[in-house]
Amino acid sequence: MSPKINKTVLMSGADYFTDDDAINALMDANIPVNVEAAKAEHALIRQSLEAAGVSVVKVDAPLDCQDGVYTANWALVRHGVAVMARLPNKRKPEEVSALQAVKDQGLEPMILPNDVERFSGQGDALACGDILFTQSPYRTTTSAHPYLKKWLGFREVIALQTKPERRWHGLGPAKINKITGWPDSPTYDVDLAIAVLKWPSDGQKGLIAWCPSVFKPTSRKVMQSFDEVDKIEVSHAEAMKAYALNLVSTGETVIMNAGAPKFQAALEAHGLKIVALNLPELRKGGGSIRCSTLTLDN
Repeated sequence: MSPKINKTVLMSGADYFTDDDAINALMDANIPVNVEAAKAEHALIRQSLEAAGVSVVKVDAPLDCQDGVYTANWALVRHGVAVMARLPNKRKPEEVSALQAVKDQGLEPMILPNDVERFSGQGDALACGDILFTQSPYRTTTSAHPYLKKWLGFREVIALQTKPERRWHGLGPAKINKITGWPDSPTYDVDLAIAVLKWPSDGQKGLIAWCPSVFKPTSRKVMQSFDEVDKIEVSHAEAMKAYALNLVSTGETVIMNAGAPKFQAALEAHGLKIVALNLPELRKGGGSIRCSTLTLDN
């Protein structure tokens, strides 16, 4: 039997949520956000998690922080230790709230050295038991990876890279985000490209889902040859239009976005219970269910 995962998560709120500063490739500042609708969607995520047996720790949304709802980017937590994130310019004020939230939960915060420019927390580093799936360079530099392995005790860190946003019709160098000054990608965080569904346990393989088409060829080969987990392949359309992989699994129940019927059927074939939510407002920020939850008990 697979162990329960994501038993306790940290959530803030959508009180200040907007997409005015388009800091990732999925945001469009020309499309307005309905804050009240976003708050209702956020509450629905929380209610659905709690109904699935997840304990939700609620903290105040960081004042005037448009992306403060996405707590997954605040840190990566394991065994009572939290490696704190290095966020882009517009999200820097969140780091104070993140540090306080971690301390309030009795976790030991670990601060990356100054020469580690970027680390996007759990958004770019998904635990699957002793395995950690990460990516670089959009929101996390590879210089962060050794610290994640050492400080959090992972047996293996699997470094991946998704395809960048291109300048000219899919060609040319990676597009630089005008606001952050960092290279950009539609899958800027790996939690838009991979979902952890079950951890390996008692000689049984874990289970993940991934979208092969969003990865660079070298990373695709790494994933295809990795044999410690079973893998569900998700189409580009469902991954990117429905944010299908930005989900939370307890190992028994999957809270996911509606609009991915093929993926949902594949999950059900693996014996997982599905709760499908319609969350159009929160997705305007380039994130959804997984982005809105920081797991505290990896």
